[in-house]
Amino acid sequence: MSPGPTLAQTQVVNYILPIVASFVTSFRLYCRARRSLLWIDDAWAACAMLFNIGLMICSALYLRGYVFHPQWEKVALYYTLSQCFYGVVWCSRLSILFTVVRLAYWGTQRRILICIAIIFGVVWGILFAQVWWTCESNPSWKQLPRPQCPLGRDVAIAQIVTDVLGDIVLILAPFLIIYRATLTTAQRVRVICLFSTSAITTVVSLTHAYFVFTVGELKEAVSAMFEASISLIVANLSVVVTFFLRMLADDETISRPIDSGSTTIEFGIVVEEP
Repeated sequence: MSPGPTLAQTQVVNYILPIVASFVTSFRLYCRARRSLLWIDDAWAACAMLFNIGLMICSALYLRGYVFHPQWEKVALYYTLSQCFYGVVWCSRLSILFTVVRLAYWGTQRRILICIAIIFGVVWGILFAQVWWTCESNPSWKQLPRPQCPLGRDVAIAQIVTDVLGDIVLILAPFLIIYRATLTTAQRVRVICLFSTSAITTVVSLTHAYFVFTVGELKEAVSAMFEASISLIVANLSVVVTFFLRMLADDETISRPIDSGSTTIEFGIVVEEP
């Protein structure tokens, strides 16, 4: 097996990825605020960004200053890291889901999507509870110089199942909307491609689950950092890509909005409030 990342390399990743993800999220919020289009999906993106910043700060303390902290603080930092990680990932998914909600017609479509959002929240709570009861059932890890709970197979399987199913839902959800919208084939492809970027998160999450199951230590930490920041970046893509497409549009016929019946779509991406 190849050697894992060094402590210094892990620290570099810990700073760079959250800073990039926070910049992208801040740009997304600026784009929406500038057009007075802030909504619930933006609030979830902002929450994910705050969790990601918390993950960065706690990781810095956990990785660099662990020798100087009392043991109970090290354990508390580990649990905080776990909560921040799940917070970033699931707030990002909720942001994507509510982006679809704002596209949806009032009625059955929105009720289905909001029920899915509630399920996402329940899954988030269950996953964190699973970490808690797994770690508390075998507390010997708390005495390690850098406490890291051996999460093992059950946690890895739960992460794989929920991540894959959650991302499949996010990829398929826009189909509830676009089949009723008046779009060209190219515009439909743009919508599908943008929301299909959730598959990127799936790939990263599978890598993280593999390290949870087999290796742990710094490889698990780095893969968690990647999954958290990539999840947040992917959640912002629909807004950021729309912004740049709008900038690049020279022809008035290209930039003209298309009415989908319930909302306004530009470049195959819904941009107006519900």
